[in-house]
Amino acid sequence: MFLTESGDTVNVIDKQEREDRRRAQREGADALEASGALDELFAQIDAGQVEFDGKDGLIQQLIKVGLERGLRAELTEHVGYEQGDPEAGLHPNSRNGSFGKTVATSVGDVELAIPRDRNGTFTPRLVPTGTRRVGGLDDMIVSLYAGGMTVRDIEHHLVSTIGTEISRETISKITDEVADEVLTWQQRPLEAFYPVIYLDALVVKVRDGAHVRNKAAHIAVGVDMDGIKHVLGIWVQANEGAKFWAGVCAQLANRGVADVLIVCCDGLTGFPEAIEATWPQSTVQTCVVHLIRASMRFVAYGQRKAVAAALKPIYQAADETAALAALDEFEVSELGQKNPNTVRVFRDAWERFTPFLAFPPMLRRVIYTTNAIESLNFQLRKIIKNRGHFPSEDAVVKLLWLAICNIEDKRARERAKERGRKSGSKRTAEGRLVEGQMTTNWNQALAQLALAYPDRINPYL
Repeated sequence: MFLTESGDTVNVIDKQEREDRRRAQREGADALEASGALDELFAQIDAGQVEFDGKDGLIQQLIKVGLERGLRAELTEHVGYEQGDPEAGLHPNSRNGSFGKTVATSVGDVELAIPRDRNGTFTPRLVPTGTRRVGGLDDMIVSLYAGGMTVRDIEHHLVSTIGTEISRETISKITDEVADEVLTWQQRPLEAFYPVIYLDALVVKVRDGAHVRNKAAHIAVGVDMDGIKHVLGIWVQANEGAKFWAGVCAQLANRGVADVLIVCCDGLTGFPEAIEATWPQSTVQTCVVHLIRASMRFVAYGQRKAVAAALKPIYQAADETAALAALDEFEVSELGQKNPNTVRVFRDAWERFTPFLAFPPMLRRVIYTTNAIESLNFQLRKIIKNRGHFPSEDAVVKLLWLAICNIEDKRARERAKERGRKSGSKRTAEGRLVEGQMTTNWNQALAQLALAYPDRINPYL
C-alpha cells in the first residue's frame, strides 16, 4: 500500500502521461462544447435552473442516468431483446419492471430504479446485489478514518458535506474490511538479516472489559543491508515483561528474521532476555535520548541546561572506561550532589547503555537513539489524540497501520507533484517518514559494522 518513487526516466514518463491526459480531456471538452449538445444545459445553468452538486444536483442526476442506462443495457443482454421489441414474447425470459434502491455515492445518496426479469435470474454487475455504496465512497471513508476521524466524526462529515447518511455500524464494517490486509502485512515474510532494529512505543487508551486502560503500542523499524528502513510490525502490549516480548521475537523469527546485530529500544522489562533467547549474539542498546530524558526528569528547571552539558562527557566518551570516569566525576560534583536521581538512572541502565561506546562515531549516530521512530510517533500522536479510547487492541493496530500508509502516500503524492522541476528550484515536499527512508551515512556505518561483525555480515553482502 505504500507508494514508491522511481528514477528520472519514470519521472519524465509520469510528466508526459499527465500532459497527455490533460490534452485528451481538453480536446474532449472542446469537441463536446462545439457539438452544441450542451447549449441547452448551459442556458439552464446561466438561468440558475441547474445546481451542479448537492441533493438532486446535476452530478447526482448524471450518476443516476448513467447507472440506470447501464443497468438496462445489462438486462437487455440478459433477456436477449431490446425494450419494446415486438418479438419479446418469443424469448423464454422477459422484463418485469423495476424496484427502487438507494445507493450512497461520493456526491450524496442516489435513488435508482433497478430493472428485474421475470425468472429472477438477472444479477446486475454495475450495481451488484447487496451493494449500497458506489463511486469510491468506501475509499473515502477509509481515508477519513486513517486521517484520525472517529466513526462518529465520519458519520457527521458525510451528512454535512455530501448529504449521505451511513450508520456508524456500516462505517465500522467498511473500516474493518481492511483487517485482512493488516493481518497479511503483519504476517508478511521479512529479510533474514537486519543490522539494526529500532523499537519505540506509543501510549494508547484501550477498553479492557468495563475499564479503559493505558497500553503501549510498540512499533518496530528494521534497517536492511541497503540502509532502507521498513516498518516490521505493530504490537499492543497485552501483558507485562518477558512473556509478551518472547511472543514478539518468536513472531519475527517465524517470519524469517534469523539474526539481528543491534536492537535499540527504551529499557523495556523482559525485552533483553527475549532478544538473547531468540538471537543470542544480538546486542540490546538502550536509547541514549530516552535515557537522558529519564535522568533529567527530576532536575530543577533552572539547572537543566547545566546538567545536560555535564552529561555530554558521559555519552560522548571515547570508551566505557572514560564514560564511567565522567559519571563518577559528575556524581561528586555540586550538580551531581543536587541530582542523585540523574546518577542513579545512568547506573541502573549502565549495562545496556554502554554497548554503543565500543563503536566509532559514525556508527554511534545510527544506533544510539530511536529518533527514527519518534518522528513517526509524533505524526501518529496527532492522529490518535482525537480518540477517547480504542474498542480493542486490533483497532489500535488497524488505525496505526492505515495512518502510516496514509502519511507515506500523502508525502509521495506531494513529491510526485514536484518531479521534473528544474534543479535549484525550491522544493517543499517532505521526504519519506520511515517506510523506504534511507539511513543517513549508511555506507560508512555498514563498513564499520562489517569490521566489528565480519562473520555475521559477510554472508549477506
